[in-house]
Amino acid sequence: IVPRYPEEMAPPGPGLEAMTRTLRTAGKSVLFSAITVAAALAGLMIFPQRFLFSMGVAGVLVAGVAGVVALVVLPAVILLLGHRINALAPRSWRRRSEEADLVLTSGFWYRLSRAVMRRPGPVAAVTAIVLVVFALPAFGINFTSVDAGVLPTSASARQVADTIADEFPEDRSQPNFLAVAAPDTPEAAAALAAYADDLRALPGVVTVTEPAVVGPGTWRIDVFAAEGGLSDPAQALVADIRDAPAPFPTQVGGLAASFVDQKDSLAAHLPWAILIVAATTIVALFVMTGSVILPLKAVVMNLLTLGATLGILVWIFQDGRLEGLLQYDSVGALDLTQPILLGALAFGLSTDYAVFLLSRIKEAHDGGADTTDAVAVGLQRTGRIVTAAALLFAIAIGAFATSQITLIKELGVGTALAVLIDATIIRALLVPALMAMFGRWNWWAPAPLRRLHGRIGFSESLDGPGDGETRPVRA
Repeated sequence: IVPRYPEEMAPPGPGLEAMTRTLRTAGKSVLFSAITVAAALAGLMIFPQRFLFSMGVAGVLVAGVAGVVALVVLPAVILLLGHRINALAPRSWRRRSEEADLVLTSGFWYRLSRAVMRRPGPVAAVTAIVLVVFALPAFGINFTSVDAGVLPTSASARQVADTIADEFPEDRSQPNFLAVAAPDTPEAAAALAAYADDLRALPGVVTVTEPAVVGPGTWRIDVFAAEGGLSDPAQALVADIRDAPAPFPTQVGGLAASFVDQKDSLAAHLPWAILIVAATTIVALFVMTGSVILPLKAVVMNLLTLGATLGILVWIFQDGRLEGLLQYDSVGALDLTQPILLGALAFGLSTDYAVFLLSRIKEAHDGGADTTDAVAVGLQRTGRIVTAAALLFAIAIGAFATSQITLIKELGVGTALAVLIDATIIRALLVPALMAMFGRWNWWAPAPLRRLHGRIGFSESLDGPGDGETRPVRA
């Protein structure tokens, strides 16, 4: 909105007419941006884990409030400023900004997009291959959960955990505990004693305590594993315990069991979260563009961004690289929730930038430009905005990389990487290459959907209320 208003202010001057034009174009982009970011973060509310649910609620509120402020408060402030909107900017900056707005065919982003679209096939192929190569380490991802290992070595909890692991290899502090619903009778005691003997025979078991009554109709049995913590053998033992025939209804708890249950819960809810995020993105971009192809391409490119980001995170944090630079100790795995959090943030922000770019491209296309010209003009118009937004966000969230807690460090590095990859490789190379390859098919939609969009969609034509004609695209 801020850079668009001076552009619309040029013919009529500052005032309501210029702001009306600004909100009919840039304001519409902000509206769709807020919707897509809120929808992506709302996907976290699908998960029953309260910390994910609360982050989803907070994300929706933040996106909604930011959208309201940008569409209601900001226009009022700009109208009050009038000609003084850029009064404090250095004169040389204002001159360069005005020249960039008026002369679109000599800007960096225009020239770059033209160069990309001259050879769209090779550029798209090389870019996609690079992103896939970055994503390959993600196929070997290992997961862990929050424990003392995420803390710095100076933390007392970390020191205690390391001491126990080094000096007490047979750790008896974290057993698999079984809660058995059985009556307090000699027959039940005998059956549970036999059950405990069966548990002792399971692979990876060190010892099993005798069944003990801990409450009315409740018994407890502790099973100690040879390898504790969240190791693969510890998780396998949980599965073996649950598969073993029990004489009475039995529940299994403990650190490894909780981790196994959390993985199962996240895996069960993840498809629904993905469906909500993808469906909302596709619907919002369809309403904005009237195309089926553009939303589908946006989803695929968002997945490439997420895959590449996860692959780099595995290469850094799981494989233990850059430990000195980032000041952390690798635990050989990523936190279980990292792909979900990164997916929501990366998907929302990537779609956010796609909205900015596609709205300008469609505006130029609706104004009479062919697809190639529209892409070049759209990228030139939004290149500075998207790059600035990405850099600001990367700096803000990248500050988390200085945290001494590995989980927070992973989130900061991962989100910053996702934003920078999307704002550079995706927007500057892959988007214009694919737009050039698809040509007029970029705007394709089945006839029923075209009629639907004609009734509910939005046009990016620049003619204002009562103008009667379309304003030409300056190129």
